[in-house]
Amino acid sequence: MRSSRSSLRYFPALGAFFGLAGVAAGAFGSHVLESKLSGEMLEIFDLATRYLVVHALALLLLGALSSRMERRWGAAAGWGFCAGVILFSGTLYAYSLTGVLGWVMLTPVGGTALMAGWACLFWSCWPRRRRPESDRK
Repeated sequence: MRSSRSSLRYFPALGAFFGLAGVAAGAFGSHVLESKLSGEMLEIFDLATRYLVVHALALLLLGALSSRMERRWGAAAGWGFCAGVILFSGTLYAYSLTGVLGWVMLTPVGGTALMAGWACLFWSCWPRRRRPESDRK
């Protein structure tokens, strides 16, 4: 229980880091890669950037809601978002920059982690009636 409490405080910082990375990737894509990648590969790079930024915001939201959620599920949501962004966006970046199709074999794993993160966030925020202390044993 202690680890889920302490891990929730890191998610806003990770969200800010992913937001910074998303803006940098967007700038890199539009200023450097636009003339170097095919239209299809640039679209894939842009998709990776969109998912990176959206989930950076999700991590910030997680931090803002942390006092109103069940912490264990909130921590699971945050780690799902982190793993999902790394696997989903990371593999799409790798594929768009290298053209090596093998990278996209892991992309669905990242997408699944992102969906699991959203499901855990939903569950962590769902209102529950608290049981009295005497019933929790």
